[in-house]
Amino acid sequence: MKKSVLAVAVLGALSMSSQAMARDTIYIVGSSTVFPFATTVAERFGNTTEFPTPKIESTGSGGGMKLFCAGVGVQQPDITNASRRMKVSEFEKCQENGVEEITEVTIGYDGIAIANSKKAPQLELSLRDVWLALAKDVPNPEGGEELVPNPYETWKEVNPELPDVAIEVLGPPPTSGTRDAFAEIAMEGGCKTFDWIADIKGEDKSKYKSICRTVREDGAYVEAGENDNLIVQKLDRNADALGIFGFSFLDQNTDKLQGTIIDGVEPTFDNIASGDYPVSRSLFFYVKNAHVGTIPGILEYVTAFTSENAWGPDGYLVDKGLIPLPEDMREKVAKSAQALEPMSSPK
Repeated sequence: MKKSVLAVAVLGALSMSSQAMARDTIYIVGSSTVFPFATTVAERFGNTTEFPTPKIESTGSGGGMKLFCAGVGVQQPDITNASRRMKVSEFEKCQENGVEEITEVTIGYDGIAIANSKKAPQLELSLRDVWLALAKDVPNPEGGEELVPNPYETWKEVNPELPDVAIEVLGPPPTSGTRDAFAEIAMEGGCKTFDWIADIKGEDKSKYKSICRTVREDGAYVEAGENDNLIVQKLDRNADALGIFGFSFLDQNTDKLQGTIIDGVEPTFDNIASGDYPVSRSLFFYVKNAHVGTIPGILEYVTAFTSENAWGPDGYLVDKGLIPLPEDMREKVAKSAQALEPMSSPK
């Protein structure tokens, strides 16, 4: 009965306009990191099945979640890609807007690369270096347990062993899942190396997160939008700058770029797969179950994406830079995804 009501809601939305009535194509939004993987699956899907090639927009994980959770109906996306897990607040917004049954699909792993042009020397940074260079407020360089606005202008000021060049890092905006994951894994990872800051977490978790994850806004960090290819182009033109993006973009541009060594580990396929690289995360997409059976091809697309031919160790997505899940996990996720099992709140 519940499924029938949801289907009626979608069909009702279909009648809102002649354009809406024509929608027979899967509509996907979300992460720029997942975008090349989803696009590759979509193109093959369109070429090898009776269904049209899905329409995919790179809106960033946060932007995709906002569109996805806006409601049920043909104007809304069927699937959203994400380079971090759905937040509790996003799940609750979906529920409020009638997007009640959502299937979560973990597709593989990705590393967040900090890279620069091959025209410059390869850098070796610690997570502490990264945080001190990019945090809004940092410990007073003169000593003591107090925070001051970030005074560091060059990498050498952060760490005497680093080059005497200005800190300029091109990275994603706050709507990006890569930005969220970078702040949580890399920034916080460096921040908590200061014991007195780490102690704040037990006293005031919100204050601790604000200290550790807030990026400076004085020009050292440059928001370069959701287009990771644009960051790659800018780095090729500016040898002094660093860029932040998913490993797949580094992997596809090794003729121009090199990954920064973080805490002694280089961002490579094997190091991310093994868990040795310290800045890595899982990638996802989310399915609006209410649209399945009304918008044609959604289940078939999910099945294509979660096939060994696509995401397995010898699948075509590996050539695009996707690091596969372990075999037992792929089997479990594929079974859940293809059965469209609704997720619970990601608490």
